[in-house]
Amino acid sequence: MSDGRPFVLSIAGFDPCGGAGILADIKAFELNKVHGLGVCTAITFQNDISFHHVKWVNIEDILKQIDVLFERFKINWVKIGLVENMMILKVIIAHLKKINSEMKIIWDPIVKASAGFVFHPEVNKSDLEEISKDIYLITPNLEEIKFFYNDIPAHEAAESLSEHTNVFLKGGHTPATMIKDILWENKQKQVFVSDKIASDKRGTGCVLSAAILAGLAKGYSLQESCRQSKSYVTSYIKSNQGLLGYHYHE
Repeated sequence: MSDGRPFVLSIAGFDPCGGAGILADIKAFELNKVHGLGVCTAITFQNDISFHHVKWVNIEDILKQIDVLFERFKINWVKIGLVENMMILKVIIAHLKKINSEMKIIWDPIVKASAGFVFHPEVNKSDLEEISKDIYLITPNLEEIKFFYNDIPAHEAAESLSEHTNVFLKGGHTPATMIKDILWENKQKQVFVSDKIASDKRGTGCVLSAAILAGLAKGYSLQESCRQSKSYVTSYIKSNQGLLGYHYHE
């Protein structure tokens, strides 16, 4: 079954205000001309400025959501966002790979919500590196990579992780006026430099990784997908003055 666009899947949390998670991913998928499907891992109780609570979807129901979609759709590209813990992530990835061993997975790790709620108190580094071997790309920001490797500088940490998978280190969490995002692809380094835009927009990491996935699903290289996604996120950030951006191409 196809409508001419490749099918992609977001496995992530539900943010009722649409700034992040599945709703943000689906918006980005649509504007980037892929057909987005969604599996819910968590129900969050939040708006654009405050986070109240998270209710996790149990792993059995997550897998059932996945299975019913694969009964109908051919999906080669999957993005995973918010998950309860590394064990849940490992089970989801193993299940996906069992369905389609050639499937490519992007993981956008979410340690805490924009409003400050911390989802994961700790992550075992050896577990992270083992799971990374089955992931095509990981897209941490500076705070997230420091959370995973708290004993070494962020760029060294990302390079260490790139021994196990491709890594796109998002450089937006910096006081500098220029942003340096760094891609390690097959252990080769590519730097993307751009002006920093002062903004507190919600969900920029979700939007970026969703746009990268869309580019890859359409056949673009990883470098080109990252370049295009940066442009898309810039449009999203500049779209209005509020915390919830509009999705469109300039």
